[in-house]
Amino acid sequence: MSPIRVAIVGAGPVGLTLARLLLNKPNIDFVVFESEKSRDARGQGGCLDLHPTTGLAALKEADLYDEFLERARFDGEALIICDKNFTKFVELSGSDERSSHGRPEIDRVSLREMLLNSVPPHKIRWGCHLRTIDEDHNLIFDHGTETGFDLIVGAEGAWSKTRKLVSDQTPNYSGISGTIFEIPNAKETAPECYNLTNRGSLFSYTGGRAIMSQYQGDGSLKLAVYATRPENWSENASFDIHDIEATKQAILDECHDWAPELLQYVRYGQNVEFRPLYMLPIGWSWENRPGVTLIGDAAHVMTPFAGQGVNLGMQDALMLSRAIVKGANSKSPKDTLPAEIKLFEKDLFVRAKETGTFTNDMMTMLFFSSSLRSVIEKVVLRKLTFYDKTILQRAKYPLMTALIYGYYSLFKLWH
Repeated sequence: MSPIRVAIVGAGPVGLTLARLLLNKPNIDFVVFESEKSRDARGQGGCLDLHPTTGLAALKEADLYDEFLERARFDGEALIICDKNFTKFVELSGSDERSSHGRPEIDRVSLREMLLNSVPPHKIRWGCHLRTIDEDHNLIFDHGTETGFDLIVGAEGAWSKTRKLVSDQTPNYSGISGTIFEIPNAKETAPECYNLTNRGSLFSYTGGRAIMSQYQGDGSLKLAVYATRPENWSENASFDIHDIEATKQAILDECHDWAPELLQYVRYGQNVEFRPLYMLPIGWSWENRPGVTLIGDAAHVMTPFAGQGVNLGMQDALMLSRAIVKGANSKSPKDTLPAEIKLFEKDLFVRAKETGTFTNDMMTMLFFSSSLRSVIEKVVLRKLTFYDKTILQRAKYPLMTALIYGYYSLFKLWH
């Protein structure tokens, strides 16, 4: 009996998680196609926290959890959430494995390195730029055509070409754009910022703007300044967007009434880039098409303001791997697999809608309200109820609501 052949398009954390989970499974053969020329072709962004029921669950099933613990930064759980006046509405200290809040940080580059090292090199094909996938499910690359796959998995991100096989839906602009900087060797070059970030994260929000800092494992700080803006704002900016000093001055002018502790991050910023944020419609789904499916941002790209994207994508990989294994182990794998994929997609749509709604709620409260002070109770309560559904039980929810609103009523009297 010939094995089920799977093409995974995209060697990001989600595609690689799926590859690792399928490795050495009976009657399954796979190959990962990646457009980048090598594993070190570009940077991988900042850091992220993995959650017990999603990202960490996938790593445990992939037998990578112990290595993750060696790479994770539990002190990265230190957190400040404040407003433009540097009023700290949430403040958490860093931890260790024993006292962890359950969501340790890991650098994206370290996570990808771990996943790449866990998949045999011959299973990953670099420099494979996908042009299109035709109606017969032939993958047409710059280098030629690849054929003969029982399942094509689109894991190549927000602008997925695999998605075109199932829908003409593309991501919509969220209304928010970011200016991203870094502060290398922050302990030496920007000690005030280093101490304030405390090897963790600082998020400040007010009136449609945010200044965010995250400590990276290489000693740098990743700085993001987000704001509600028109989609084409950078094209019509009153300053030269390629001039870093002019860009920083424009931000300082826009945020002239923000606390000095927050503006100092901008002054130390280097290596500017612009990042408009896009999202697929909440609840978007597609009609099942045998032989193809989507995971990660290809299926449900969303803004980063709830920290769910990679976690949800890794959970997709976990659930899809189980569906593929179940199909491959059946008496008639190539007949059973399409039904298992259809069930997987039905579950994915439910999870994506729930997580997308949560992410949109967080984005709306943080960026489309007058101040963090006016919504902090709703923000905290929404996060708690998303992560712990038992709070929504009839007896718990009113009590939790009263505790949160009571605490912040007193807090605001003194701040």
